[in-house]
Amino acid sequence: MAGRYYFLLTSLPGLPGLGEPPPIGLPAFRQLIGQEPAASRLVDALLLEGDLLLRESALAGQELSGEPAVLTAEQASGDEPLPEELRSAAGRRAGVPADAMWDAYYRYVHEVGRSYPNGFMVSWVGFEVALRNAIVVRRAAALELEAEEYLVAEDIADRQADVEGAARAWQAAADPLAALRVLDQHRWNWVQENAQYFSFAVDELAAYARGLALMTRWHLLRENEDAT
Repeated sequence: MAGRYYFLLTSLPGLPGLGEPPPIGLPAFRQLIGQEPAASRLVDALLLEGDLLLRESALAGQELSGEPAVLTAEQASGDEPLPEELRSAAGRRAGVPADAMWDAYYRYVHEVGRSYPNGFMVSWVGFEVALRNAIVVRRAAALELEAEEYLVAEDIADRQADVEGAARAWQAAADPLAALRVLDQHRWNWVQENAQYFSFAVDELAAYARGLALMTRWHLLRENEDAT
C-alpha cells in the first residue's frame, strides 16, 4: 500500500493546527477522495463521527451548527433514520439510546478498519473508546452512578492508551468549552503521533481526514462563539 496515495497526499494542503481555519472544506476533501473508492469508504467512516455529533445536538433541540459530511441533512437532524450499518448494530447494547448509537459506530469503524486493513483506524477507535469511557467513569463517580451502565464498546478499547491525564484535565476545566478543548487537543496530539507522515499509505490519508475533522469542528465552534 505504501506510495499508492503519493499524488493525492502531496496535493492536499497542510493542517496548521487545532483552532486555525481548515485549509480545505470537508465537501471538497470528500470530492478528492471520491476518486479512490476504497479510501473513500475509510474516510467517510471517520467523518461520520462529526455528523453523529451534529445529530445529537439536533435531537437535544439545538440548530445544526454545520453541514453534515456523510449523512443527509434529514438524517443529521433526526428526521430520518441512520444508515443501516449503524441501526443493525445498535441493538447489541441496551441502555441509553445515544450510547447504543456510539457503541454501534465504534464497532462499525473498527470493522471497516480491519477489513481494509487500516491500522490507523483500528488504533484510533481503541484510543477514542478508551478516552470516552475514562470520561464516563469520572462523570458517573461525580453523579454517584454506576459507570458500567454507560460504557461503550469496552472489548475494542485500547487499555494501554494514555487517556487518564486528559480525563483529569477535562474534569478540572473551568467550563464545558474549555473541557472540550482539553479533549480535542489530546485527540489532535494523538493524531500527530500516529499519522505516519511521508509513508503516503492509506493510514496517512485516514490521519489527515481525522485531523481535518477536528479542525473543522473547532472552526465552527469559534464562529458560533463569536456570533453570540
